[in-house]
Amino acid sequence: MTLISNKSADFLNSFHFKGPVMAMDEYPIKQLINEPLVIFVCSTTGQGDQPDNMKNFWRFLLRKSLPSDSLQNSKFAVLGLGDSSYVKFNFVAKKLHRRLISLGGESLCDVGLADEQHDLGADAVVDPWLESLWKSLLVLYPLPSGVQTLDSSIIFPRWDVTILDDASEMKEDNTFLNWDTTESAYSTSVLSNDRTTALDHFQDVRLIKLHCPGVDYKPGDVAVIRPHNFDSSVDRLIKLLSERKCPPKLTRLSHIQVVQRDTDMPIPEPLRKPITVEVCAKQYWDLNAVARRYVFNLLASITPDEMEKEKLNELSSAAGQEELYNYCNRPRRTILEVLGDFPHAMANISLPFLFEIFQPIRPRAFSIASSPSAHKDELHMLVAVVKYQTRIVAPRLGLCSNYLASLRPSHNIGLPVSIKKGSFVFPSSENATIFMVGPGTGIAPFRSFISEGITSGKAYENLYHLFFGCRNRNKDFHFKDELEKLSSDKKLSLYTAFSRDQPDKMYVQHVISAHDKELWNYLSKEDIFIFVAGNANNMPTAVRDAFKSIYCKHGGYSNEESEQLFCKMEMNGHYQTETWA
Repeated sequence: MTLISNKSADFLNSFHFKGPVMAMDEYPIKQLINEPLVIFVCSTTGQGDQPDNMKNFWRFLLRKSLPSDSLQNSKFAVLGLGDSSYVKFNFVAKKLHRRLISLGGESLCDVGLADEQHDLGADAVVDPWLESLWKSLLVLYPLPSGVQTLDSSIIFPRWDVTILDDASEMKEDNTFLNWDTTESAYSTSVLSNDRTTALDHFQDVRLIKLHCPGVDYKPGDVAVIRPHNFDSSVDRLIKLLSERKCPPKLTRLSHIQVVQRDTDMPIPEPLRKPITVEVCAKQYWDLNAVARRYVFNLLASITPDEMEKEKLNELSSAAGQEELYNYCNRPRRTILEVLGDFPHAMANISLPFLFEIFQPIRPRAFSIASSPSAHKDELHMLVAVVKYQTRIVAPRLGLCSNYLASLRPSHNIGLPVSIKKGSFVFPSSENATIFMVGPGTGIAPFRSFISEGITSGKAYENLYHLFFGCRNRNKDFHFKDELEKLSSDKKLSLYTAFSRDQPDKMYVQHVISAHDKELWNYLSKEDIFIFVAGNANNMPTAVRDAFKSIYCKHGGYSNEESEQLFCKMEMNGHYQTETWA
């Protein structure tokens, strides 16, 4: 069996299945026809695109020369990890499932469409999907007589971890862990970190400018940054670790070595060299993450306290999911806070299990707000600092946004930043009419595109139409002076919506509808593009409906015809969205 990704590995191991876990592009694709059983786990990026570590794999599967019976001897299952706040929800998983069937593969169960927006996160779909998969596998591969499934409450760590005794002469490695040797990262320094919203405004938004010599990117690309944990979180974890009862004793300067146990479970790049507990706590383990159901199952298996065990078993059970939601997901209780609530379990966590309890810090992507021509050797990001209150006394803090907000020019830390292709593909035609809808921080990619067009002499008010929205003109109008000057210089048609500056709330979709006749003069042309970026709640649908209504009102389209038109525009890249929760 080949398992092309991860969470299901522990589940299937308990049923005596073995197989490598690897990224799709690492798998020798030509061997796929010889695989009797494959499980695929994949996410979706951009405009329904494959993630970077799946692109070559997918390109091969799409070859027209592949016979329709290529996978006739293969059985498979597909699990999609998605976010329903995006328009192309789990698009890649759906396409992969259909393509495997078209090549003769036999699906073991329905495609799983996990949704990060669910109250219980992806687990709400992943857990029942795994149960369904197992039932199908039991029919095909019944356990031999006398062989029992392994107790699911007994969890085996992926790796061994040892303490290095002679670490006195070891030098601390670079300030930043090496996450990926295949991905080049620029070393940047902070030029400025300025708040763009009024001090009395509820939302702190920063324009962060980085000095990045030789950086190469295009408008629409994103800057990828992996944050560090807060010092207070690291200190709290070190204290918890020092109170553990099981050996070995750990301090923040203890050097640990992660050792591979099974070739099917390789060690990630950052952990292949010795590392101190402090660096691991600061840069590898995500101490700010909300604990998943699996963590409670693991803690239940190691706590010696019966009351803790009973509670943890309840929270990890199918019947206890509502209570788990109320305890963990709804108030956004962090993994560190959970460990503090179960001290007996915490005291018995072995060193290898720390790597099962804490997930790695994930990188975050930010739309680049600068232009390669107008802002040479610089990267600009518009970052909303996430801070909110739940019923837990301590405020909830977004890890990456608060990390970035804390950076100052004086720090000079050499922040690694990678550049990746974003979901927006802007047209190269000089005569295309571009409509850009970017309320709030959604303005970022459009500032990059407009600035690049102005620098190259392509920006005109009849070609560039920007719709910006926020709460108040004088409190959160990002790039206010810059945009208003471009408008007065007739290099941009600027439409604004300030939702709280009048009794009736005014949003960007209302402004679009209010200028319907004027906009139809441009929308009726053939070479037009519409881009929408911003919060995914109601705005994207409302904006789409506002544009569709113009086609109905002034173009004579029926509702069905306008919907067909916009679906076609989405397919050919003339209507693109980049939204987030």
